[in-house]
Amino acid sequence: MKKTIIFVTVSFLVGASHIVHTCTTAIVSGKGTRDGRPLLFKNRDTGSRQNRLVYDDSGTYSYTGVVDASDTLGTRVWSGVNNAGFAIMNSLSYNMNYKDTTTVRDKDNGTFMKLALETCGSLADFERLLDEQPKPLGVQANFGVIDAQGGAAYYESGNYGYTKIDANDPTVAPFGYIIRTNYSYTGPIDEGHGYIRYATADDLFYEAAAANNITARFIIRDVVRCLKHSLTETDLTESLPESLDDHRFAAFEDFIPRYSTASATIVQGVRPGENPDLTTMWTILGFPLCSVAFPSWVATESDLPKIAVAEKNGGTAPLGLLSFELKKRCFPIERGSGNKYIDRAVILNNDGTGTLQILKPLEDEIIVKTDEYLTKWREKEFSKNDAKRLYKWIDKHVAGTYEKMFGLDSDQLKQRRADAKDTGN
Repeated sequence: MKKTIIFVTVSFLVGASHIVHTCTTAIVSGKGTRDGRPLLFKNRDTGSRQNRLVYDDSGTYSYTGVVDASDTLGTRVWSGVNNAGFAIMNSLSYNMNYKDTTTVRDKDNGTFMKLALETCGSLADFERLLDEQPKPLGVQANFGVIDAQGGAAYYESGNYGYTKIDANDPTVAPFGYIIRTNYSYTGPIDEGHGYIRYATADDLFYEAAAANNITARFIIRDVVRCLKHSLTETDLTESLPESLDDHRFAAFEDFIPRYSTASATIVQGVRPGENPDLTTMWTILGFPLCSVAFPSWVATESDLPKIAVAEKNGGTAPLGLLSFELKKRCFPIERGSGNKYIDRAVILNNDGTGTLQILKPLEDEIIVKTDEYLTKWREKEFSKNDAKRLYKWIDKHVAGTYEKMFGLDSDQLKQRRADAKDTGN
């Protein structure tokens, strides 16, 4: 069995390219991963180009989540995990609530996920929340959820109901994974968006499943930043420019990473019986082709990596600023439709001076060090002090790499933004 794809006309696919909130997501049950631990993934495409991490312990469960930098109170969470090992994310579904004229339509996805993180410890809790909340619910989304008991499912949700799509059910997920972009299987065919990205992701996961290679690293490296296009069969990793000066522009529409991608989240859960504190949330803040993945754990509470948080509520995370500056180099044409065309030389070139090539060794080291700590903790117990030491190492080396290799300093960027704001520019 290969896959089932809903086909639509090419004109529809191209016409959907203007949609801003066009996330690519996936969940994988423990039976589908190499190590038996579930995974949750989201590339967040949004008009809110700066995201940051927050820690919140005001509910029944404490959680770490991704919010808009401008959301001063953290009222809407777009992906996250709590101290029970319950994790959630979403993709907007443009064929749920179809022809529904309810005025609260699509207003509360982030608010609802914050509530879920505060109150749910399992898939069963989440289902009760969906059942008990007043209707209309104000959502149109594919909510992806994993928990510490081995649960992994999507909930295709609208104002008045939902359908559970269980990744542990071999009749719907024979290889243990489910992918969702911006349509639901329970909604009308052809009324959603993201069919090209779905097909690209499905190819990647199918090949990885065949090789028993579905891991957090696979998603970080091969899915989040995939530069293949399933419709045009374009592969931006081939026939590379010679150097940074060899400017070659390519149309950059309907790849999994998009101009509007502001963050990515990959949550690696735990096996049933393992300590939920070991649930690891990998985050990439900013444009993924210009940023690095780093881990965090809810058990460290508010002691999160400094590159990921704001000094003050509503501020911008340093890594978000650094990534955004590099992104400008990828899309240097500002007039007209310039943001639809990427300068390939900036991300990959034969000299090895592209952003992905420079940041890869740093990210490799972060992943290796994290795996070493996780191995140690799984044999003994989670150590908050170890995690904080790792955070400090990540903060130092991320800041150092951007300054040395790209000439970028987050403190200077913050001051530049403040100066521009003061002068009205």
